[in-house]
Amino acid sequence: MGSNPAPLAAPESGYTSWLAGSTSSTLWPVEWTTSPHIKTNKQKTRNIMIKQLALTTLIGLTTISSLAGKPNETRMPVKGDIIATAKSAGMFKTLVAALDAADKTKMLQEEGPYTVFAPSDEAFAKLPAGTVEDLLKPENKEKLGKLLAYHVMMGKVMAADVKTMMAKTANGAELDIKVEGEAVMVNNAKIVKADVPASNGVIHVIDTVLMPPAN
Repeated sequence: MGSNPAPLAAPESGYTSWLAGSTSSTLWPVEWTTSPHIKTNKQKTRNIMIKQLALTTLIGLTTISSLAGKPNETRMPVKGDIIATAKSAGMFKTLVAALDAADKTKMLQEEGPYTVFAPSDEAFAKLPAGTVEDLLKPENKEKLGKLLAYHVMMGKVMAADVKTMMAKTANGAELDIKVEGEAVMVNNAKIVKADVPASNGVIHVIDTVLMPPAN
């Protein structure tokens, strides 16, 4: 009697392609021969392939599970409230100081939402010399508070929602908002940067400090 045929070895390239999920015709053959010895080897090969598939699936599920328990590093960071956002922007130092002097900081840390037309430091610098210093004095706290309230609206108004209209402020007086092409004017101030997001509203940066009506 002849010696038993040597076991068939899997084609290395085809096996690698299968594990990689390839649809190449070099994948492991489905049918080999009707020989009993080779059928046994084919069954062993199928068992190996099934085990490899199960292992690959388990590794994939484990990876997905581990990733699910980690913070999403590409997720946008949660924005702070209006005060925190203004402080981090670095261009509202005078506004932040004025809000502190008028005891209005806590108001803009509340849930809101609020829409703030925020004058930049450059906007405050356009005021006549000594104006800011005078407003920050304790005896002018009420006057400063009214001025700041004139820059705040209740509700969250994004740039896409803005239209020519009169809008009531936290001061009680109204703002004259005009849309002129792509430009938006608030009284005599221009919005130079819109839709700065905050957790409790939105900030629109303006280039001029808004002065409330005398009455």
